[in-house]
Amino acid sequence: MDTSNSHEIIANETTLLVPAKCSKKTKTPLPKLQIGILITLQLAEPIASTSIFPYINQLIRELGITGGDDAAVGYYAGMIESLFFVGQALTVLRWARLSDRIGRKPVLVIGLLGTCISMLCFGLSTTFWGLVISRCMCGFLNGNVVVMKTMMGELTDSTNMAQGFALIPIVWCIGGFLGPLLGGTLARPQDHWPALFSGSFWRNYPYFLPCAVAACLLILALVMMTFFLQETLSTKRRPKFTSTTVAISCSPDRESLAQKSIANMSMRSLLTPSVVIPIANYAVLAFLDVSFRVLMPLFFSTPTYLGGLGFNPATIGSWMALFGIVDGVFQAVFFAVIVDWIGPKRLFCISVSCYAPLMAMFPIMSWILRARGEVDHAITFALLCHLVVAITWDMAYGTIFLFITASAPTNNVLGAINGLGQTSAAVARAVGPALATSLFAASKEYNLLGGNAVFAILVVLAGGLRWLASQLPDELQDRDE
Repeated sequence: MDTSNSHEIIANETTLLVPAKCSKKTKTPLPKLQIGILITLQLAEPIASTSIFPYINQLIRELGITGGDDAAVGYYAGMIESLFFVGQALTVLRWARLSDRIGRKPVLVIGLLGTCISMLCFGLSTTFWGLVISRCMCGFLNGNVVVMKTMMGELTDSTNMAQGFALIPIVWCIGGFLGPLLGGTLARPQDHWPALFSGSFWRNYPYFLPCAVAACLLILALVMMTFFLQETLSTKRRPKFTSTTVAISCSPDRESLAQKSIANMSMRSLLTPSVVIPIANYAVLAFLDVSFRVLMPLFFSTPTYLGGLGFNPATIGSWMALFGIVDGVFQAVFFAVIVDWIGPKRLFCISVSCYAPLMAMFPIMSWILRARGEVDHAITFALLCHLVVAITWDMAYGTIFLFITASAPTNNVLGAINGLGQTSAAVARAVGPALATSLFAASKEYNLLGGNAVFAILVVLAGGLRWLASQLPDELQDRDE
């Protein structure tokens, strides 16, 4: 008997019986046209929402709401901004669930139209309550953020999801840069171009032009979406639409099962540990991040004798624009590469660990300024170090989006899970700014921990986030299986 042949036969049979190790999958190319349209829609949103920032304080002064008390302007401006997140927190989950039933595109249409109408109403408001109602309308009628994240998850698979979600931060950075530029340039056009805008309408509604231009951008986005963006919800796609990234089969039996899962799956049944843990991480992340975002310009503008840098608005705007552009470009170019290199959980843990040095840089810069007596190259170097730490911290967003998307048991409830996450984040963002600025004021007023108590409190909360990060799964669930 030929023993070599028998050994070969046994080896071959054994090879067939033993499951092969999962080799690394070939990366699926991104559907460039569909994601390009989705990114364009996302760009219209931050442009519209941030275009009011340059003139909102002046508008409140001119409406006479504060009775001439300039110190109260920030209070009313903050209230108007928080109302958007309050409205979003109350309704975004319902929009997300609705998108799981009727499709993603109809909900996007409602959101774009709602934002467009609210922007026009904002520009035509001549009372404080008019501003309040229009801002609330924008939050109530807008579920687009969560639906767009859901569509990004449906247009990608486990091999290219990081690459797709890496595009979201740069869109918001670009929109956050262009929006204030548009608002600041077009506000009060009768002062800048009296020959073109000399009528009584522009004197009565001096801030309507930036709102109207933002509304036009939203209409263009709506037209583009209507004609070119394809539905991604598996149960609402046309038969001719095929995609290698869709995880659910389109056979009649599977389609019927998917329909039943939409109709019968309750929200409580979705609240499993694999879903709740990423959402809890996202909520705390959103709270800490929005606190950092409001503290940064506040610290920059605070007088030096109170421990700030004493920057003027132009300098603040320049530094914040630099932070936004560099951060967005870095995320778009390097995020997917870094995720593939060190893994999503390790990257998230590293990112959230950067919050402590991010907060520590504020009192360090204050100490440097007191020691040197002026803003010089040492402060510039400290700000650049602050930028590097902020970029590392910001990678936590793209990573947690991957975990939330991967936690969905099926694409048919992906909208609901993203809705839960966005609701939690909206509540955090509604509370964060007021709490952080109040803690900052109290720290300075009562000299708590040398005026730095707010930073110490946020570092403690960041420690809680680091523990939550350790509870995330070591690997992303494969959505393609």
